[in-house]
Amino acid sequence: MTQTLASASDTTPAGPLGSSRLRRILRNVAIVSCAPYLSLKVAWIAGSHLGIPEGSSLLEHRTGMAVANGITVLMDGAVIVIALLLTRPWGLRVPAWLPALPMWVATGLLAPIMTGFPLQILVKALGGSGNKALESGREPFLDEWVFGVVYTGFIVQGLALGPLFVLYARDRWGYLWRGRVWELPVSRVGAAQRAAAVAAAVLALFPLTTHLLWACGGTAGLSTGRVADRTSDFFVLEVMDVVFLVSTVAGAWILAFRRGRALPVTAPLALAWIGSGAVACWGGWLSLAGLGVDDIAKRPTELMNLTYAVHMIVGMLVVTLGAHFFAERTAAARPPRRTT
Repeated sequence: MTQTLASASDTTPAGPLGSSRLRRILRNVAIVSCAPYLSLKVAWIAGSHLGIPEGSSLLEHRTGMAVANGITVLMDGAVIVIALLLTRPWGLRVPAWLPALPMWVATGLLAPIMTGFPLQILVKALGGSGNKALESGREPFLDEWVFGVVYTGFIVQGLALGPLFVLYARDRWGYLWRGRVWELPVSRVGAAQRAAAVAAAVLALFPLTTHLLWACGGTAGLSTGRVADRTSDFFVLEVMDVVFLVSTVAGAWILAFRRGRALPVTAPLALAWIGSGAVACWGGWLSLAGLGVDDIAKRPTELMNLTYAVHMIVGMLVVTLGAHFFAERTAAARPPRRTT
């Protein structure tokens, strides 16, 4: 996939980066929005218990917590590098995969938070259930204010990075998504793209079924700890998982089979980009997070782990389809080489 993305790097920028006041503002907002999360993580690595109740399971494995916090510090620190790359002239000279890959990961990790967290607040305001740990007298995982601070910071990051990447991509690759679906030429690898779209759709049926089951109140395949801790937040996230899976398959299907012919090309590309990132990256994140759980009651079950694994497969199939789509359009846009 890296080679495929790299083949799309020869472009002619529409204008110099960094010349827009809007871009500078968005860059500064993205960088500043990292401060709350980075400050909390650094404080925890240094031994502070700020925002962590005394009985929290986070305090049971200090070494593991320090390592995990160190990794997430690097991940959020990468936002600062990305913000600079998207707004400085040298950012147009790097290989195509260098901005595309981390932005796909960032989109995948941030999109569910940007949509799910406000919906969770809305559902609670309308009478949804709250923190089960507080209601039962057990110590919560983190103080409630931590989630508000951290997730608000993530949402601001997404609101800043999203437009920055759109502006950057327009300057560098805007010609790749001009027009409407019906104007797309017949693909030389159309059979492979259709096969990938069908495979993604078939595989997605499994996690769609499990998430719909859990969203409707079913408990089959859930760990006992997860069942006990279900609140309205849980049900909102299950519904969002369904939405992102459907978006992923829909985007891939439209691109591969040229459906929705009147749609602008940006529509299926956006569905495939956001959906595949959310499905693949959160599937991977939840799989990794489950490895560090010692409590059998809270450890992900085999069905939960299988659901996360299929998430990753579906997301990778669709993003690979998209990468080949871009590579093919790039090749078609290049002038033919002269022979002597």
